[in-house]
Amino acid sequence: MARARCTVDGRAAVDGNGHVRQVVIDPRRPKAPRASDLRLLIPAVVAWAAGAVTLGLTPAVKTAIAAVATVVAALSVWRGRPRHGRTSRAWLRLGLGGGCVALVVGASAGADAVRRTGPLLALAADHAVVTVTGVVVGEPVVAKSTGGMSADKVFLRLRVDAVTGRGRSASVRAPVLVVADHRWRDLGWHDRVSAQVRLAAADPSDDVVASARVLSAPVVEGRGGWAYAWAERPRSALRAAMTGLPTDAAGLVPGLVIGDTSRSPPQLSADMRATGLTHLAAVSGANVSITLGAVLPVLRLLGVRRRWRPAVLGAVLVAFVLVARPEPSVLRAAAMGAIGLLGLRNSRRAAGLPALAGAVVALLVVDPWLARSYGFALSTLATLGLLMFVRPWSSWLRRRMPRRLSGLAEALVIPVAAQVMCAPVIVLLSGMVSLVGIPANLLVAPLVAPVTLGGIGCMLGALVWPALAHHAAWLPAIPALGIAAVAHWGADRSWANVPWPKSALGAVALAGLTLGVLVAAPRIAYAARRRPVTAAAVSAMALALSVPTTPVLWPAASWEFVACDVGQGDALVLHSGPGHAVLVDAGPDSRLVDHCLSRLGVAVLDAVVLTHFHADHVDGLAGAVSGRRVTRLLVSPVPEPADREAEVRRLAGRAAYRSRWSRLASASCGVKWRPGCGGRSGRSTRGRCPTTRASSSMPGSGISTSCSPGTSNARPDRRC
Repeated sequence: MARARCTVDGRAAVDGNGHVRQVVIDPRRPKAPRASDLRLLIPAVVAWAAGAVTLGLTPAVKTAIAAVATVVAALSVWRGRPRHGRTSRAWLRLGLGGGCVALVVGASAGADAVRRTGPLLALAADHAVVTVTGVVVGEPVVAKSTGGMSADKVFLRLRVDAVTGRGRSASVRAPVLVVADHRWRDLGWHDRVSAQVRLAAADPSDDVVASARVLSAPVVEGRGGWAYAWAERPRSALRAAMTGLPTDAAGLVPGLVIGDTSRSPPQLSADMRATGLTHLAAVSGANVSITLGAVLPVLRLLGVRRRWRPAVLGAVLVAFVLVARPEPSVLRAAAMGAIGLLGLRNSRRAAGLPALAGAVVALLVVDPWLARSYGFALSTLATLGLLMFVRPWSSWLRRRMPRRLSGLAEALVIPVAAQVMCAPVIVLLSGMVSLVGIPANLLVAPLVAPVTLGGIGCMLGALVWPALAHHAAWLPAIPALGIAAVAHWGADRSWANVPWPKSALGAVALAGLTLGVLVAAPRIAYAARRRPVTAAAVSAMALALSVPTTPVLWPAASWEFVACDVGQGDALVLHSGPGHAVLVDAGPDSRLVDHCLSRLGVAVLDAVVLTHFHADHVDGLAGAVSGRRVTRLLVSPVPEPADREAEVRRLAGRAAYRSRWSRLASASCGVKWRPGCGGRSGRSTRGRCPTTRASSSMPGSGISTSCSPGTSNARPDRRC
């Protein structure tokens, strides 16, 4: 019998003899996956690239490019018009791409022309001192000083409306980055202020016209409107409810809920950045998706009709944006979160990619400087990964999981899909490929929703019953502490990050490698099942070639000098015998220097030398001396900053070496270690130094240090 041909509805077939036969469709047979609709996504990506490339050009050049793109779009649409009942899809797609490019580049030209109007650019080029009046459009961000000599700085964005300088006043409308002091940290969203500043020019592709270093305290001329004042109440209520919790939880819960990282400990922020969890502590599409996803069942329970649910969800989204501050990053997250929620719904999944493409074009039209924003790229790629990979990967995983746990498949796949898509952009930021990022995201994935929803519940409850909300704050705090523990654990792993070229070529190479793995994964899995022994051998060889032996065998048995990785600052270790060492400075983090000394097997510090009292050289002293015997402490003769010097003196007073405190001005020096000589036997050559100027050398395999005895021809002692 010839092959049957199905009719359009698929329920009947015509065999080779012309007989009509009924076709019974097996309901258990999986349906073929629906092809992704890329018709708008590709033009949106082209427009995004065009916007990024042309961002630093002048408005006139961008206007010309937009005009050319408009002409190309019009000609393409005319060429692809229906003729003889046929349309040319290729020409129509070209026309769609040209239209998107014209929209994005034209919007960039218009926005750039508006912000260049007025004398602000010329004044910034001359570094003029002017008086500016504007509206605060960014939450003040406090940058802690690590050196101890300078005060904390406050950064905020100001939309300047008027500028007065050099005998003239003008109305402008330009964003400016303000570099201020502690007097500006308490300003609220949309407060109207004026102050005297010194301007400096910014790069043409920056999202600000100029930077302004303040010369006076801000003069508040008006507070934000009622909407912004209303939005501040839940923020303050949430912070108050977190009071009394552990430091990590008190800083992490507001970050996950509304992006408020003002109370986040610096060490927690650094560890989350090292483990690829930074996106959790900022308002992202995940926050919006979780919030709206939690509201939907409530609406069904309350009996809200389907036609009214989009309006209610829209109102909830607007309220969330106001509370989290309607900054560009929050607006971006709101758009991406709504699209992500759309993509997770089976009934609307096919609309996910066109909606994402439309949102990209719309956001670039509203704010063209998002084209070069890493945050925008990360949000878009994470949402794209959610739309493209979550459904097939979760279906594959669900078939291989126990029935009772199959509901967790989607929650486990979401962070993996986001991490895979965002890896090329993360390389441009850090120059590292995180090996611990995916495991860390998998571990915290079940904890994100409880923290977010519990934090929202505490925030709303604190507006009505603050005392109860304070006790209920432990509900989101417990999973938040779990997230913090994963971040600390991942940051402590020496193998957590692999160096990768921090360039466009490195990002493209990683993207190509990722794409190759995704395409070849089914074939590799099939071959591994057919030949398990060969697959195991190849995997072992690949692991041996890719994983360096240094993290496994470090430190070498014959080590003489090690510079510990403590971030900003120094912690230098010189070997002086089995289990003995000399430590020069202690870095800013007690945990990192303690970990380094422990791996080196140092139990006794023959000397601890603190060259100066800045935080990045002395704050790790507590970890260095913890559990170790210290013979002598040598410190700088300059007792500044005074608070750091007092802290070092306090630690010295609590330790057994309190009588061995010495200033470097009267310390012995000219110490030398050489393998097979003074280094292993502990012998040294000493001299007296009336000044603190030091010199050092490493002839051959030995290490020598000496202090100048007041003459310029001092040489390191090389006797053994």
